Amino acid sequence: MIRKIITSFCLLLSLLSFAQEGTSSPYSFYGIGDVRFKGTIESRSMAGVQVEQDSIHINLDNPASYSNLKLTTFTVGGTYNQTTLKNTTASEQAKRTTFDYLAVGLPMGKLGVGFGLIPYSSVGFKITNTSDVADGQNTRDFGTGGVNKAFFAASYKILPNFSIGANVDYNFGRIETTNLQYINGVVLGSRELNRADLSGVNFNFGALYQSKLTKKLSLYSSLSYRLESKLASDNTRNRDVVSLTSDFDVTSVEALDEEKDSENLTLPSELRIGLGIGESKKWLIGAQIISASQGDLANTYNNLPNVSYEKAMKYSLGGYFIPNYSSFSNYAKRIVYRAGIRYEETGLVVNSQSIKDQGLSLGVGLPITGSFSNINLGFEFGKRGTTSASLIQENYVKLSVGLSFNDRWFVKRKFD
Repeated sequence: MIRKIITSFCLLLSLLSFAQEGTSSPYSFYGIGDVRFKGTIESRSMAGVQVEQDSIHINLDNPASYSNLKLTTFTVGGTYNQTTLKNTTASEQAKRTTFDYLAVGLPMGKLGVGFGLIPYSSVGFKITNTSDVADGQNTRDFGTGGVNKAFFAASYKILPNFSIGANVDYNFGRIETTNLQYINGVVLGSRELNRADLSGVNFNFGALYQSKLTKKLSLYSSLSYRLESKLASDNTRNRDVVSLTSDFDVTSVEALDEEKDSENLTLPSELRIGLGIGESKKWLIGAQIISASQGDLANTYNNLPNVSYEKAMKYSLGGYFIPNYSSFSNYAKRIVYRAGIRYEETGLVVNSQSIKDQGLSLGVGLPITGSFSNINLGFEFGKRGTTSASLIQENYVKLSVGLSFNDRWFVKRKFD
């Protein structure tokens, strides 16, 4: 019964994810949108650091993790995001609630496999440029969609303290943007509709290793590499004349033309290196560096002269503390307390300004009594972008909830 409830809940969330606007960032106009996936909630609560060979949580950043699982594991997560967008003269607030990931991990002795669904990137912007002149030209731009990732992973434990793994990702999605141009007091305007249907495959390889420094102290290390890959984009552009009401209800009056083309976007390669030190089931402090190549993500509708892409870097420092993992009388002592800080160069350059993202994260892991399952809560406070060079700065607060359910499968019952 528990399996059926969990499976139904996860399927419902995955269906809802395709109907949502996962971001409100104007920077989601560029490339394939705002890359939302930053790891599981427990990983994000430590600024992305996840180097330990965990036996009850899925590590979605390193495919070598699945052979370390002791029980079948379901994990699902979602986030409430409140963002203040501001420039040098004004500010606006936006709120979003999103589904972040769904995954299943299956231990099979030294072998472990996993599969799942991740909404990888999202497009969700609404931008209005108005003219102060009575008969001036105005524009409204808005977009929706994004890229989803379905994956399958397998790993093998070569030694008790060393495992390797690989996963294949199928990327798919659709991005739709609209550009509306009109003149004050004129009923008719022009509209341009762009649609990009995206698909492609990429591969990721990883390894996890740990060694004893002393009787209690261990050294943890993590390495993963994602190959550079192509993302095919089938593009359609329609232009038409439209009539507008004061509430911006738009009706097509005359279709002008339709254009179709195809191109290949380049998803950058990515190298992750993590190192940590700690005492198992007690505490951990670790650091991680992520380096991504430049890539080529400009599409027909967002290939602008003031936008370019560069090598991306991310630096993270984080860890956890458990007062007493085996305490039976004091629940608070079994709670996992997490924290981390990060600094990221996103790889996007607009108006000669490199877009940076930096933040602080906190979190707790709440064990479910009588099982190895747990509820993970995460809080993130951060800033992305700048108000310089006529750009937008985003100050955001995120509250995330992740559920990690553990159960034993493939064991023959002695009694029915």
